[in-house]
Amino acid sequence: MISKTYAPQEIEDKWYSYWIENKYFNSKPNPDKEPYTIVIPPPNVTGVLHMGHMLNNTIQDILIRKARMEGKEACWVPGTDHASIATEAKVVAMLKERGINKRDLSRDEFLEYCWEWTHKYGGIILQQLRKLGASCDWDRTAFTMDPDLYDSVMDVFIDLYKKGDIYRGHRMVNWDPQARTTVSDEEVITKEVNQKLVYIRYDLVGGAEGEGIIIATTRPETIMADAAICVNPNDERYQFLIGKQVIIPLINRAIDVIADEYVEMEFGTGALKVTPAHDTNDYELGKKHNLAIIDLLNEDGTLNEKAQILVGEDRFVARKKIVKLLEESGNLVKSEEYKSNVGHSERTNAVIEPRISEQWFLKMSRLSKPALENVMNDTIQLIPPKFKNTYRHWMENVRDWNISRQLWWGHRIPAFYLQDGTVIVAKTKNEALHIAQHEYQLFALTEEDLTQDADVLDTWFSSWLWPISVFNGIKKPDNEEINYYYPTNDLVTAPEILFFWVARMIIAGYEYRGTYPFKNVYLTGIVRDKQGRKMSKSLGNSPDPIDLIEQYGADGIRTGMLFSSPAGNDLPYDEKLIEQGRNFCNKIWNAFRLVKGWTVDTSLSAPEGSTLAVKWFDSKLNQTLAEVQDHFTKFRISDSLNSVYKLIWDDFCAQYLEMIKPGFEQPIDAVTFEATLEFFDKLMRLAHPFMPFITEEIWQNIRERQEKESICVADFPTVGSVDTNLLGEFEILFELISAVRNLRNTKNISPKIELPLAVKSDQPELYKGLEALVRKLANVAEINFVSEQAPGMSFLIRSDEFFINLEGEIDVEAERENLTKELAYTEGFLNSVAKKLSNERFVQNANADVVEKERQKMTDAEAKIVTLKEALVRLG
Repeated sequence: MISKTYAPQEIEDKWYSYWIENKYFNSKPNPDKEPYTIVIPPPNVTGVLHMGHMLNNTIQDILIRKARMEGKEACWVPGTDHASIATEAKVVAMLKERGINKRDLSRDEFLEYCWEWTHKYGGIILQQLRKLGASCDWDRTAFTMDPDLYDSVMDVFIDLYKKGDIYRGHRMVNWDPQARTTVSDEEVITKEVNQKLVYIRYDLVGGAEGEGIIIATTRPETIMADAAICVNPNDERYQFLIGKQVIIPLINRAIDVIADEYVEMEFGTGALKVTPAHDTNDYELGKKHNLAIIDLLNEDGTLNEKAQILVGEDRFVARKKIVKLLEESGNLVKSEEYKSNVGHSERTNAVIEPRISEQWFLKMSRLSKPALENVMNDTIQLIPPKFKNTYRHWMENVRDWNISRQLWWGHRIPAFYLQDGTVIVAKTKNEALHIAQHEYQLFALTEEDLTQDADVLDTWFSSWLWPISVFNGIKKPDNEEINYYYPTNDLVTAPEILFFWVARMIIAGYEYRGTYPFKNVYLTGIVRDKQGRKMSKSLGNSPDPIDLIEQYGADGIRTGMLFSSPAGNDLPYDEKLIEQGRNFCNKIWNAFRLVKGWTVDTSLSAPEGSTLAVKWFDSKLNQTLAEVQDHFTKFRISDSLNSVYKLIWDDFCAQYLEMIKPGFEQPIDAVTFEATLEFFDKLMRLAHPFMPFITEEIWQNIRERQEKESICVADFPTVGSVDTNLLGEFEILFELISAVRNLRNTKNISPKIELPLAVKSDQPELYKGLEALVRKLANVAEINFVSEQAPGMSFLIRSDEFFINLEGEIDVEAERENLTKELAYTEGFLNSVAKKLSNERFVQNANADVVEKERQKMTDAEAKIVTLKEALVRLG
């Protein structure tokens, strides 16, 4: 018995458990089948499902389910990323609640808490993906800190170090004072910020009172670290000061005035304070002029002893206090409002502090070449291709990758230091000791003489190996799995990590497998609210996806989000879309209840109209199947769904079922019924990748199924023959039915009243063939074919004219008034179009298609005027 209403909560858990129990999602290398592989973009172990995940994973599931139904060995590998910065922040917060400070713990003690947190919360998002219907091979669930994946990272680091691609050196890096670690250039988000531009006078050594030089800065808290004042040698205002010294206010330290053409004379005052430790450009200028480097900030962004004043104050608190002190000392000239772009940490949103630090770096020049070349030549396709320009810009301007992070949670750098600073890169301390003893001849050394680097590797340094390491392709480069599943097929991810992750995976693919890691990269848009803002918990504008699933069902959300989500374009989220998805489920459910509620009479022959309807829908289904397959080849997933939606809602439910539906409490013939069930079967298989739960429930109830049968491993429908002539004839049929129904509505005639129809056409055989359906759908009593005008109301479809005698059904005077008004309007419209076409400038200058449209308007208006006049004549 089919329930009256579709209740997704009752069936979703049932079918997901059924799929898992029968291992339909599990995959093993099968040489007899074509592999189809997707690796999930591993969500942070700290993550919970958000709307972006919903969109991204729905698309992946659609692709993998379709491939599975097409007979491919479909393998979707799930997993999570250890997310160094985010996880440490969560664990530190957890410890704070327990009254524990990280700095009071040893590294091993802190890592125990990290693992505790990971084991407790790390699998939440993967469990939530099951609610969405994600058909991952859960037995393959990977974690970037799993032993084999950890070892793979170590092996790659050691290999690249031996190749000379990894080095250690001092460089100006992006420092996140909140996370107390470096972040890569790509993890810095630039934001426009309102600041104060402060003008400060530096007094000339030995000069008269008030004599000196004025600089402008947004960072007065760093003046204590100034190493020089720089002016342009061509600036006549300051030539007399070059080579002299000025005094840094408040601390009274003398610094030189130097000259360099780097300084723009027109910017600010034309004089630049040079602070090599706290500005990237100043650092380069300092190296050129051999200036001192004075770092006055601690790791947490507070001032240290080198500042001499305000020691221990936060940098932003110090900024305000310095301005006040400068005002009191008489060195503050003025301050004014100023907008400038300031870098923020993507992870913590803290303002980035340029800082000179000794870090580990990966040279990118050699490694990045094949990754650039093979995207630009479309060996790897970016979808949509508009992102190729962004990708090229990044890759052509790539800088060495800062791969070390000042954290404890993550892959610890496999580098060990001797007491004299010598570095030995090895997988373990024991291996490092062996190298020290045999390559450096230091036989007296013990493991206690070696100290491992305290830093961990950038999280991306593990996830860039993901498509290889999940198949153990680094440790065992010739194993069965990596040889079968790699390269993978499609990657679905967000444009904002195109360089962070996608480019680096491509680099690793060519370096360690000699080929691309995936053939296609489908870049989703960002889910935004009605105001165009990115959905986020902090803004409070993002609904909880699990709540939405409870309210609308997983299939409703999956389809709802995809209705307006073309690749690479942002998705303007509206809950009405989710309602539309739910309504689509209800439409399918009610249609199935209708069909299964019919009584079948095997003694009945199929009516002529039903036989024709079956032929039509078979062609329509095949036409749509071809359309869907074409959309899939172009990764138009949203368009594919819309084609399926239109086929089911409009063509099947609104048209086909109306054509074959038996009369009230009348039976249906067996042939038409069986054809309809077969259509339902195909439609459910076609829709299954998009809406897996309801399609499984209905498919299981269409016919009696064998044990362990499932739609998710049934065949995806294949394209059959299409009768384009028949489809064209039915388009005319639907126009005719619509016209008759519109006439009833405008004249307030009950749909139960049969109406006489006369047809004036050069192709009467077309309408004779459709007569049974016209009678049924338009409730027409009789159809007469005429060669002249017939009495009654008339309307045109294409070049054919139709007449319905409404005598006794309408108010003649009111109808004459309406026709007269419509005639006057149409004549006015014709006059305006004629004027436009008589304008030679318009005809000569407008596009040809625009002119042609105007001429078609003129022809249509002339034909309509003739019809209206004839209708008035017939009214008498």
